[in-house]
Amino acid sequence: MSGHDSKYFSTTKKGEIPELKEELNSQYKDKRKDAVKKVIAAMTVGKDVSSLFTDVVNCMQTENLELKKLVYLYLINYAKSQPDLAILAVNTFVKDSQDPNPLIRALAVRTMGCIRVDKITEYLCDPLQKCLKDDDPYVRKTAAICVAKLFDINAELVEDRGFLEALKDLISDNNPMVVANAVAALAEIQENSSSPIFEINSTTLTKLLTALNECTEWGQVFILDALSKYKAADPREAENIVERVTPRLQHANCAVVLSAVKMILQQMELITSTDVIRNLCKKMAPPLVTLLSAEPEIQYVALRNINLIVQKRPTILAHEIKVFFCKYNDPIYVKMEKLEIMIKLASDRNIDQVLLEFKEYATEVDVDFVRKAVRAIGRCAIKLERAAERCISVLLELIKIKVNYVVQEAIIVIKDIFRRYPNTYESIIATLCESLDTLDEPEAKASMIWIIGEYAERIDNADELLESFLENFPEEPAQVQLQLLTATVKLFLKKPTEGPQQMIQVVLNNATVETDNPDLRDRAYIYWRLLSTDPEAAKDVVLAEKPVISDDSNQLDPSLLDELLTNISTLSSVYHKPPEAFVTRLKTTVQKTEDEDFAEGSEAGYSSSNPVDSAASPPGNIPQPSGRQPAPAVPAPVPDLLGDLMGLDNAAIVPVDDPITQSGPPLPVVVPASSGQGLQISAQLSRKDGQVFYSMLFENNSQSVLDGFMIQFNKNTFGLAAAGSLQIPPLHPATSARTMLPMVLFQNMSAGPPSSLLQVAVKNNQQPVWYFTDKIILHALFGEDGRMERGTFLETWRSLPDSNEVLKEFPGITITSVESTIELLTAFNMFFIAKRKNGNQDVIYLSAKDPRDVPFLIELTAMVGQPGLKCAVKTPTPEIAPLFFEALELLLKA
Repeated sequence: MSGHDSKYFSTTKKGEIPELKEELNSQYKDKRKDAVKKVIAAMTVGKDVSSLFTDVVNCMQTENLELKKLVYLYLINYAKSQPDLAILAVNTFVKDSQDPNPLIRALAVRTMGCIRVDKITEYLCDPLQKCLKDDDPYVRKTAAICVAKLFDINAELVEDRGFLEALKDLISDNNPMVVANAVAALAEIQENSSSPIFEINSTTLTKLLTALNECTEWGQVFILDALSKYKAADPREAENIVERVTPRLQHANCAVVLSAVKMILQQMELITSTDVIRNLCKKMAPPLVTLLSAEPEIQYVALRNINLIVQKRPTILAHEIKVFFCKYNDPIYVKMEKLEIMIKLASDRNIDQVLLEFKEYATEVDVDFVRKAVRAIGRCAIKLERAAERCISVLLELIKIKVNYVVQEAIIVIKDIFRRYPNTYESIIATLCESLDTLDEPEAKASMIWIIGEYAERIDNADELLESFLENFPEEPAQVQLQLLTATVKLFLKKPTEGPQQMIQVVLNNATVETDNPDLRDRAYIYWRLLSTDPEAAKDVVLAEKPVISDDSNQLDPSLLDELLTNISTLSSVYHKPPEAFVTRLKTTVQKTEDEDFAEGSEAGYSSSNPVDSAASPPGNIPQPSGRQPAPAVPAPVPDLLGDLMGLDNAAIVPVDDPITQSGPPLPVVVPASSGQGLQISAQLSRKDGQVFYSMLFENNSQSVLDGFMIQFNKNTFGLAAAGSLQIPPLHPATSARTMLPMVLFQNMSAGPPSSLLQVAVKNNQQPVWYFTDKIILHALFGEDGRMERGTFLETWRSLPDSNEVLKEFPGITITSVESTIELLTAFNMFFIAKRKNGNQDVIYLSAKDPRDVPFLIELTAMVGQPGLKCAVKTPTPEIAPLFFEALELLLKA
């Protein structure tokens, strides 16, 4: 619609639909055109004009291109709700796809592709086949995109009718825009397909590189993204590809520049010449710097991408640190991101400049920015040993300013510096103690208390300083209470005089009797028993030498960083999360079989009138962990606290559904009937047909009917969360129901080191919320694609550094048969590679792959029939190895 068409959006008439109906059937063309515009205007503002479907479709028979476009727009919007009537328009589509005007031919095919109605797709095939071979490139490029849309509706139809081959032929088209759209369509189809559809070979590569120079900017983005997935055969080919792509770095469009950078970074992995790599790094710097002269929003996206790039290749922007200095008018989100990158680029050569900047930022008015700047100084000190003294001097200068929040942040980072460089800078403790009265933030208090406790023997009045904090012990936050408890114990162990002795009695009494915090109470009891039974052992535990902390400025795991670099210029590189963590391409329709049926439940719970459709059995042979008996769950006073207590939104609670008959192996009890007011819950993670499930059994041993079951998973290492809504029927006394809850990964990630803990909360309408802790058994997450060829296994083993190998011995495990052990592990997606004899011991090699496609190379060594098993695991993510050992022990002990 043109600018003066706004009149169609305002009307004071009553009975608008009948009047529009009359106008749509007018004999005058202009009146019909105006009526269609009014219909589109009403549709745009949200009015329901679907009752005019037949009348609007009748207006399709026109030579007027504008009117035809409007009718097509209406059809796209309402065809899904009126599929039977939409078929009326098919003949016109087919006719328009043969129109002499290429614009109308393309419009017809585009519209048919956008109407997602199964009944119409079969009529689309013949016109689409013709348009893919049309003489006009505009029609061909439109038809290419239409194939991707059709694949999304009916993949089998696309494959059967040969559309994929036709798309591949379009890559050889002489029009670059047709090539770009064909590449875009094939890439989209490949994302939705598990089988290889679009694989670039040397012939295709040449065609794409040729088309790259003549495409529009978005066509170039499509082609560059496709090329970034191509692995060159050798360094020479990689250099040639990069040479052809490098001119794209000078493009005015930011998306083209970032796509070119992504492509070059991928190929640089294969280039062996240091000179070539050095030159490429020099060439990439100016375009990346240029991105920072754009609007703030584009700057932010560029900075998030640069953040990833400098972690992988810091030399690219090592000499450009000044461009990341913050300007007075930068938005806060840009400033924060620039700070992060400055920390990553800080080196002994430029640290003086950087510290001057940070010191300047620490006097700004924005409190959050000031805090971040002070923390940045501390991070630089931890990162650069030679510059640590200069960083501390700057921090001390900032403390002297006496601005409260600056002082508190400085104390927090100085605590970390003490941990990084023990027995080096303790002379400044006296200066820190002068600021005790100004501390009011929990983290700053906890840091200061840690410093006093850690260096109590060097602080003459340490007991007085701690006593000033102890006055308000019951009111302090948990973080401060825990630190006070530990610091007082340290003081007592270092100075076992009368003053600290009285203090320790007061603290231990407060922490065990006067508190409701289980963490504080447990720690206090441990200290109490240690001190009362063996003070020397207490010294060894509490005053043990602490590990030196390291620089955290490159926070991302190397395998995650590599994955994010393959997604540069996408949302993934802005969020710094892999796509699957925030995009659920939910193929969540669970395959239904005779013994499995997962019904979709409503969020309000399962009503007693809903019948139980059918039953399903969980996967067999799930081993039982030995002696697993969780602590009784503490009932919350109000069931609605479920979300609040776990830090999650109540609206996200997923009702449990799909009752299933009690079959399959027994599950470990997680909530015993004695703790659950008669409700007993058994549960364990399992895997079936490539899908992770949470197998659960609910047994009602109470005297009342229980209904409205809901479940919530807390944040965890693998982001496990419920994949959809499920139901349990009302449970009458002395009855039970079994269910398999489909799970998704990377939805609910927790920070910190990897842990196998899975915290779960279950509620129903009659009882409090039951909280329990389960285990994430890693073998339930291992993929079916973890099998490796022997050569690949050896190559991967050699390529990983020795520091990535983790060893563990299991003295209590006995291997009775090598074959049965291999069979058992294979059933849980740990695939046999090879075996050999080492003296009288058997050595077995296996491979597995976790949900992030990270390989696990496993070596098991044991003497058949004798207790004792040794396991070595080599993986790019060795921090996950303890979780693997837990899972292996669980399997082999069963």
